[in-house]
Amino acid sequence: MTWFDESRLDDEIALGSADLRLRTLAESGARVRREAGAATDAIAEAVTRASDARPRAVIAAGPDSRLLRAVLEPWCPVPFVAWPSGGLPGWAGSLDLVVVLAPDGSDTGTASAVAEAARRGCQVVVACPEESIVAQHAAGRWTSVLPTSTGDQLATAVVMLSFLHQVTLGPSCDPGSVAEALDDVAIACSPQRDISINPAKMLAISLADASPVVWGGSVLAARAARRVAESIRRTSGRTAVAGDAEHLLPVIEAARPRNVFADPYADGTKQGSERRPVLLILDDGSDDPAAREQRGRLEEAARAREVRVEKVTTEAEGEVARYASLLLNGTYAAEYLRLGLVED
Repeated sequence: MTWFDESRLDDEIALGSADLRLRTLAESGARVRREAGAATDAIAEAVTRASDARPRAVIAAGPDSRLLRAVLEPWCPVPFVAWPSGGLPGWAGSLDLVVVLAPDGSDTGTASAVAEAARRGCQVVVACPEESIVAQHAAGRWTSVLPTSTGDQLATAVVMLSFLHQVTLGPSCDPGSVAEALDDVAIACSPQRDISINPAKMLAISLADASPVVWGGSVLAARAARRVAESIRRTSGRTAVAGDAEHLLPVIEAARPRNVFADPYADGTKQGSERRPVLLILDDGSDDPAAREQRGRLEEAARAREVRVEKVTTEAEGEVARYASLLLNGTYAAEYLRLGLVED
């Protein structure tokens, strides 16, 4: 039988067993600073090369293209396409800009897409390790490699977004603001802070007996919701779903009302051990009317079904910084959930 022991969240020995994972989370801001600083000269060179003319379209290729899509689609002044599958669109050519995130640089499909883009004469900008297989396939007259070394997807994306902002194809993405937002979360969610003042530990306790239903209103908050749900599934092996309001409402509405008179140990077994949903809202401060309406419907359904509502908020400056803050908060909570789960 698996149960949640919240005392482990403040126990030095138990925390020591998770030190590497928690330390990796705490160093998120440092990785952003490191990658942005190391790529400064390469970004400047790529900006100079791209300054001649605006591309016909921007194509984000490779499996990590969805993060760029979440940031760029509402903003990019030219047609933008995310192409996470292998290869490139058939129409991509010399008038187009192909951007690629390859944090570890080892994906052969991404390497093939980069080589194809160079062969077609596309302008190509790749953020990846300098000695990786992707960098080797990126050799070409119109290709720029923005060097990375940490394997961190977010830090790699910040490098690329800095380039895209400087060529007026993306919104402002200040690496310093993103790193500061991550540092703020790392301090607030530090393992040295006890449960009473640690938002990630408190959230882990709230999720311990529940099946999380995670929602974010804006495009980036919705992506953070999906990533947080993935983290919860990975760390706990339990069900966690994320999606739009119309996908999540049936889950909430299917929850049976609590019976306060039920005997949890009737017939010698613990009844009511079925985990009820808990609505986890990732709030990045977006005031979009459609998101506000969806949130209202979710909260109303939760009240009607006596489903608990938990919220993660952020006051970070900039869309990417707010995304990073929400994601790291949720990832910390998932790690504390892993830490507290024990088996008899």
